[in-house]
Amino acid sequence: MTINIDDIKTKELAKGITGRYVHSKNVTVGYVNIDKGAILPIHSHVNEQITQIISGRLEMTIDGVTKILEPNTITVIPSNAIHSAVALTDCIAIDTFYPIREDYK
Repeated sequence: MTINIDDIKTKELAKGITGRYVHSKNVTVGYVNIDKGAILPIHSHVNEQITQIISGRLEMTIDGVTKILEPNTITVIPSNAIHSAVALTDCIAIDTFYPIREDYK
């Protein structure tokens, strides 16, 4: 299966944060655009999440530890970890979730 990202319907996650998601049998992969200043509120989910920053700078807090993510960085967010983020610049990220995000279908 080959999919053009531009053909995927956009889902708004929070003000200034949108994603386009593809689902396989086991994982969800998202192409996420984040506007400078956008805030991803504190939350958690059962899914493990891997976030790779393609462009921009994202301040992410995971279980009380804050780090600045930049291009070529990857962070792993364990299942049920409390996390949030603030975009220091416009950002593009790739998020991978296991198991699939049913709520993103």
